Amino acid sequence: MRRGKRGAAMLGWLKPLPDELVRRRPVLGAAYAWALMAGGDLQAAQDRLRDAERWLAAKQGPTAGPSDLSGEMIVADEEEFLRLPGTIAGYRAALAQARGDIPAAVRHARLALELVPEDDHLRRGAANALLGLAAWTSGDLEAAHRTFSDGIAGVRMAGNIRDAIGGVAALADIRITQGLLRQAMRTYERGLELAEEHDGQVFHETADIYAGMSELYRERDDRTAAMDLLSRSREKGEVRYRWLVAMARLRQAEGNLGGALDLLDQAERRYAGGLFPNARPAAALKARAWLAQGRLDEALDWARERSLSVRDDLSYLREYEHMTFARVLIARYRRDGEEGGMREALGFAARLLQAAEEGGRMGSVLDILIVQALAHHARGDVPASLAPLKRALALAEPEGCVRAFADEGRPIAMLLDAAAKQGIAPSYIRRLLAAFGKADTRAAASPTPIEQLSEREREVLQLLETDMSGPELARRLHVSLNTLRTHTKNIYDKLGVNNRRAAVRVAEELGLLRQAVPPIE
Repeated sequence: MRRGKRGAAMLGWLKPLPDELVRRRPVLGAAYAWALMAGGDLQAAQDRLRDAERWLAAKQGPTAGPSDLSGEMIVADEEEFLRLPGTIAGYRAALAQARGDIPAAVRHARLALELVPEDDHLRRGAANALLGLAAWTSGDLEAAHRTFSDGIAGVRMAGNIRDAIGGVAALADIRITQGLLRQAMRTYERGLELAEEHDGQVFHETADIYAGMSELYRERDDRTAAMDLLSRSREKGEVRYRWLVAMARLRQAEGNLGGALDLLDQAERRYAGGLFPNARPAAALKARAWLAQGRLDEALDWARERSLSVRDDLSYLREYEHMTFARVLIARYRRDGEEGGMREALGFAARLLQAAEEGGRMGSVLDILIVQALAHHARGDVPASLAPLKRALALAEPEGCVRAFADEGRPIAMLLDAAAKQGIAPSYIRRLLAAFGKADTRAAASPTPIEQLSEREREVLQLLETDMSGPELARRLHVSLNTLRTHTKNIYDKLGVNNRRAAVRVAEELGLLRQAVPPIE
């Protein structure tokens, strides 16, 4: 039953049993604890493990354990009883991991490896897998991948195919965070091969593999393949959290932000927690979608609810939230023009970049470099933007990344255009800019900045370079001051800036001020 992950069925058998009957059977009690953990009842699982531990302590001698045990211990399976210390250590490690107590998870998993014999592949594999999950949660991804791989190999040798297939998605997630998307795809493909070897069974875990592969194809901007894989995922069983997130991100790539948010709402409600770290929470994905819609107030509310601050201690589990928060700060600067807030955002991004680099999390490094490029662009400093953008392109091109840039909308398209003019990755940038033309909403802004401005707006932009005041500009253009303000706001929006000086700087870098403009009469 454990190997088949049939915890709910086990609970159906065990719950009707009298409590005293179960308490006197430590092997049965430990199995009950596993079923309770699988059902998410961590406190009840801990109580069952405590009962089993008391009998083990009592077995060691009259002074070794508490004296509140009633009746006589009953052992029906002597071999399982002898293995019970290692079993309990493994379950304790799982409980600690589920509760986020990583030091305790590591301590109990190592104890399990000391207690479990070498030929017990299932328990040793589970202990190694838990050590891998603990390393993953701590942000040590290379150690996590190595140790978790050993664990999955162990449980597969023990015949636990469902857990072996279920571990594939975790291994691929680790590779994605390392920025190794092609290796992640190979991991998924090997998982499907294993699933096909056991085609007589239906694995929900296979559905997660298809959903994960869909996300990789979405990143390449191959939406047809991404949708096909999501359809195959749906065929494998009920709609799961990973499917909802993958479909939401695909909807966002199509420009359907409202549909994406509806799916993320469902994902947030469906998320049940567990042993795997939730490094990319649905709420943070929603905040990014709100920013794409221009709904800054909702994104600010999210940041407040999560108590996010540029002074936060950094950790891998909050890294995606922090990278999202940096985007919120940039959007607030575009709206409010608070220079102090932008300086804080840039300092925060620098801290995030250093932490991600030290942890070998190059997928996060790519995201943070894009944040830095966007932050400098918002200030109108295109040369400062191009340095992190150039490095981001160098990281992204070998892995075929497209949506990492295209999902950022107009500001990054303008920077890519400027980078191409300086000879930076021209063929790759042409491919990236082509992705902007496919979207239906904000990415529908032309990737060519000159075409984004109307002729009248270009006339206004030429005059913004002068020392004339607003009223003087309005008189020169023969328009009202309100009309001038409307033109100016449109220019700021299209250039991704929020003040006159920044608009001029961006226009100069993009060559907009060198375009011929008809004389103003």
